[in-house]
Amino acid sequence: MGTSEKPRRITMTPAARRVLDTAARLFYDRGIHAVGVDLIAAEAGVTKKTLYDRFGSKAQIVVEYLADRDERWRDFLTRRLDAARPAPQARILCIFDASRSWAQEHSSRGCSMVNAHAEISDPSHPAYPIIAGQKEWMLDLFTDLVTDLDSHAVPAGSAGSAGSTQLARTLMLLHEGALVAHGLNIFPDPIGHARDQAQALLSRS
Repeated sequence: MGTSEKPRRITMTPAARRVLDTAARLFYDRGIHAVGVDLIAAEAGVTKKTLYDRFGSKAQIVVEYLADRDERWRDFLTRRLDAARPAPQARILCIFDASRSWAQEHSSRGCSMVNAHAEISDPSHPAYPIIAGQKEWMLDLFTDLVTDLDSHAVPAGSAGSAGSTQLARTLMLLHEGALVAHGLNIFPDPIGHARDQAQALLSRS
């Protein structure tokens, strides 16, 4: 399955939502491979038969877990961007602000997609397109905003599209590195630090 292909999704019943909410907590706190269907069923208060009737497999639960987080993150970020000032630089920095808020509320152990990729690196896994797809979406977002930045103020000697591509990739690296550092908890506020570096980089561009 390529990263552009959407994985199969299921219709959520109340029992399925209870299973998914339980699995999401366990997967994020303990790791996907460390959590089995027995534990998920027991903590969700359902039988294994109910679990398999709703999802069919543990892999499908993983798909639903990651897809649900991805959808909530995209919605959260989109709403923050819509509320941000229209200037492209402000919108770029808004991504870092949104990630900081999201991480404080939802991601004490770091980015769920990065964590999942440490366990799911096989492109044939049905959840892989969700992991890769979110990061591709983020890079596209940075690229679009940098392009908008260039169109608003094209400086003399601008590097053009090649320079925009490099700037977008650098911003993406700052953002993703900050998410990893947040999960490792080695020094305080890495996302805020990355935002400051992004702002300094944008001021020189």
